[in-house]
Amino acid sequence: MRVRSNDCDHRFRPHSAYAWLTGLTGEDQAGHVLVLEPDGPRGHEAVLHLRPRSPRTDNGFYRDRRYGEFWVGRRADLAEAERMTGVRCVPLAELPPGRNAAVDGELATVLSELRLVKDPWEVGQLQLAVDHTTTGFEDVVRALPCALGKPRGERWIEGVFGLRARAEGNGTGYETIAASGAHACVLHWIRNDGPLDARELLLLDAGVETDTLYTADITRTLPLSGRFSPVQRQVYELVLAAQDAGIAALRPGAAFRDFHRAAMRVIAEGLAEWGVLKNAEGEFHRRYTLCSSGHMLGIDLHDCAQARAEAYLDGVLEEGQVLTVEPGLYLQPDDETLPRELRGIGVRIEDDLVITADGARLMSGALPRTPDGVEEWMGALMEG
Repeated sequence: MRVRSNDCDHRFRPHSAYAWLTGLTGEDQAGHVLVLEPDGPRGHEAVLHLRPRSPRTDNGFYRDRRYGEFWVGRRADLAEAERMTGVRCVPLAELPPGRNAAVDGELATVLSELRLVKDPWEVGQLQLAVDHTTTGFEDVVRALPCALGKPRGERWIEGVFGLRARAEGNGTGYETIAASGAHACVLHWIRNDGPLDARELLLLDAGVETDTLYTADITRTLPLSGRFSPVQRQVYELVLAAQDAGIAALRPGAAFRDFHRAAMRVIAEGLAEWGVLKNAEGEFHRRYTLCSSGHMLGIDLHDCAQARAEAYLDGVLEEGQVLTVEPGLYLQPDDETLPRELRGIGVRIEDDLVITADGARLMSGALPRTPDGVEEWMGALMEG
């Protein structure tokens, strides 16, 4: 637990490895520890060290503001936890002292690599997160006419999506990016304190996290008027072409980095055609796009990040892996290498995909991606 303000704590989310290994995902898991005890040739015995309940006969029920049940509600006792998990449970006080940073790091690597390929249940949880996120994006578009009149329209958008995330799941999987106008050129804009201008674009990067802690990660860039201007459409179509190229590169056995390379080739060629770059060679396009075009997705937003490079970034794709494809162009408002009409436009299109036996399945296909599709979809929702 971490203190937020004197006797108030930040909401607790269990460590992803703990949740993945135990299936316990609630806020009542604060401070609990799973220990894998070496057990000779059988491998390891799992032991859960849990804080015992604080029933009314326990002084902590009334006086412990952090864990007392009068304050924060009932939690499972040791026997109940054993029945839920099938794991032996003992009091937290019996936890052996000390930690080994080297062993902890090795464990994190192993767990990341074990999670690289999702089983069908995990894919189902991720699809559920995507479906709820799709509904949240629809909520946002319906709310745009109202949000356009708010001094902090970006926060109105954040709140609308957050309501859906809390109603359908554990909450948002990460801090929502609701970036209008030039704010879309800030990769991780989470202040969300700006107004909305109907002449500008809104870059919305948001995901619902399920109760099992699997999260979606989707971005759409939307014209706040419901219609792209010619220059907005020009930028959007280049990013979409890059995303299409990246998606086409996804298949078992392909190098993980191939889809990023494919997307960046399209970006570089497009910038050269516009005259922004002298040619498509080299890495000069990175001035306008900077970050990678995707990452693994799962019980963490950037799942499996502790995996070794040879198993992930320098590895090959496998059936059952779930990842994002999210190229973008971020044309800074003060960048004098750009024509004036392009400055201040930020576009990212991000979708979630699962690798299949012969390619990849678009999990977030219920949200339109083409500019015509986006306009038609927005028109129907805003009029309704």
